[in-house]
Amino acid sequence: MRRLHKLAVAVAVVGLTTAACGGGGNSQKTATAAPVANGSSASPSAAGSGGASQSSASSPSSSASTSTAPALVVIKPAGNSSGVDPSSQIQVSVANGKLTSVTAQLSGGSAVDGTLDPSGASWTSANPVGIDHTYKVTAIAMGDNGKAQTVTSQFSTASPDNTYAGTYTPDPGTTYGIAQPVSITFDKPIPDQAAVEKQLTVTANPPVAGSWHWFGSERVDWRPQQYWAPGTKVTLHMRLDGVKSGSLYGKQNRDVTFTIGRSLIATMDADTKKMTVVTGGKTTTLLTSSGKPGFETWNGTMVVLEKDQDISMNSNTVGIFGVNAYDIPNVYWDVRLTPSGTFVHAAPWNAGKFGNVNGSHGCIGMSTDDAQWFFNQVIPGDPVTVVNSKDTVRADNGFGDWNLSWSAWIAGSALPH
Repeated sequence: MRRLHKLAVAVAVVGLTTAACGGGGNSQKTATAAPVANGSSASPSAAGSGGASQSSASSPSSSASTSTAPALVVIKPAGNSSGVDPSSQIQVSVANGKLTSVTAQLSGGSAVDGTLDPSGASWTSANPVGIDHTYKVTAIAMGDNGKAQTVTSQFSTASPDNTYAGTYTPDPGTTYGIAQPVSITFDKPIPDQAAVEKQLTVTANPPVAGSWHWFGSERVDWRPQQYWAPGTKVTLHMRLDGVKSGSLYGKQNRDVTFTIGRSLIATMDADTKKMTVVTGGKTTTLLTSSGKPGFETWNGTMVVLEKDQDISMNSNTVGIFGVNAYDIPNVYWDVRLTPSGTFVHAAPWNAGKFGNVNGSHGCIGMSTDDAQWFFNQVIPGDPVTVVNSKDTVRADNGFGDWNLSWSAWIAGSALPH
């Protein structure tokens, strides 16, 4: 379970002729241009200044001559409002003039992303205002009368109890194998999966195409069409603060970057009872003993989830009882492939079977020396593919994602492709 972090939102300024992004901290910068900004969420209406009147409910009257009328600026949500819906966005509009600058700042944070209409008539924040925040919005407009008007607004957002959040894999700042998907598991079923998926993006350097795929209503994974290239830098962008799904509100903004390491591909053939490990341009062959009849090892591609040097294994935990039951207090050099209990591990009690007979209860057993070597080579995210066995592993059993064709994978997205 990853720690859930609340993202500090950033500050942006929009102007008429060029786009610019606001920096961090509490500083504000004025940008010149069309669309612009940096950061996240917003919503409410404001109070007027500089002699301009303002309404939070409707656009100002346009009865005055367009050549002499002062600019009338409206900011929504309304100034000094509280308990604003977290799914709202900040909207700034002007009559009798053009917006020249809009700055939206989260209290204690920095820039809020937003887009200025090319005509200068309106500005809208890029993301929802989010949960339990306070904002200050400053808008400057040049009126048809040639005079500038400045309007400011401050408001705060609600803190609802009906929220959702996700735990994510991989961990930030870590290195994974070439088959590692990005995976998010939510703490509640997600009613509107499309609304959530729109706010989840994955970027990579070098760039690669990929897609999300939902497993039920609580888990969504992202993977590329093919394995990652070694050395790829991958970042998950979560912009869920204030994103409404049914009656639930998201409460996370997060950026998680990890790295793809060297390529390692392991393939175990249940017929030959051998595993080949290809890495660094070299192929190593290991003798194995996999699942015996009735307990066949899963066919298909599994992804290394974790490693433990020494664990106990009790067949009761995987529903095996009676004459086939076992309880082994010390099993060494354990590489977990599925949550359902598939491992590569040392199995010295099957010493005469490696390369000759499949005699396990579903795991891939090796000699102690070979298992230790394999343990030291692999990292989470490495693919291990089993061929010539039975029953392909389910795609949601660990990271069996790669067992779905690309067309089947993208069909699991909530958004059109």
